[in-house]
Amino acid sequence: MVDTHRITFESHGAPIVGDLFVPAREGRLAAVVVDGPLTSVKEQAQGNHARALAERGFVALVFDHRFFGESGGQPRQYESPPKKVEDLRAAVDFLVAHERVDSKRIGAVGVCAGAGYVAAAVAEDPRIRAFAAVAGFFHDVAMQLKWMGEAGFEAAIAAGRAARERWEATGQADTIPAVGDGEVAMPLAEAFNYYGTPRGAVANYVNAFAVMSREHTVPFDAQSAAPNIRVPTALVHSEKALAPALARSFHAALRGPKAIHWLTSQGQVDFYDDPKLIAAAADLVAVHLRAALG
Repeated sequence: MVDTHRITFESHGAPIVGDLFVPAREGRLAAVVVDGPLTSVKEQAQGNHARALAERGFVALVFDHRFFGESGGQPRQYESPPKKVEDLRAAVDFLVAHERVDSKRIGAVGVCAGAGYVAAAVAEDPRIRAFAAVAGFFHDVAMQLKWMGEAGFEAAIAAGRAARERWEATGQADTIPAVGDGEVAMPLAEAFNYYGTPRGAVANYVNAFAVMSREHTVPFDAQSAAPNIRVPTALVHSEKALAPALARSFHAALRGPKAIHWLTSQGQVDFYDDPKLIAAAADLVAVHLRAALG
């Protein structure tokens, strides 16, 4: 019932590789671009949610961001929220021009950290007419300062800046594991249980994180996008998922039509690959998108 097409487009001079899920229906359809968690690739959480939405009637695009997976760009494993937002805008360019897409009916969906990146894109791109987040992590600078302490916060940014300067001077990018032991980008055991095991360690995934990413990931503030989002928005979350309080504060700051739905999960990463939870989230998101996009 869903055809899968390998597609390419360009973002700021780099080739982007993605999968386009197209329902077996006639005519132009509403479409969504789906983004995923920190360091992730299209075969992981975002791909699962994109396929689920395609099964519910939407053209759904998922892709590897620059510096990750099959897409181009150097240095590898560079997690840059501003550049990811640029890639999302390029993805919307692709959808607007596609023969199977109704260019006036485009939405965007983010999973985990991808929800924050999508929020920033939605806030500045009027072509995106609806927004949904699944287990969204809405990064908050004030909360990050509380978690890390001011000294740790500033030290992380400084380390990222120094790593960028080394990259620019030598072409060598310092990396740490995304998950694992010691200094890692995602220290939660739950993250290792997904990315560090066959459960999430797909062939296209690399367990690494460029240290220079911290210059931009640490001070990134997804919460600041909320007051600038006026399109219909739905959040799907769980009390046991990552930072439900941040989801609530983001929802409260939205200025357009909005809803928040609470599902039951074991934690965060079962939103990535549990078929029942993905189906429940996709049902809620699909109802929202149909109402918002027509």
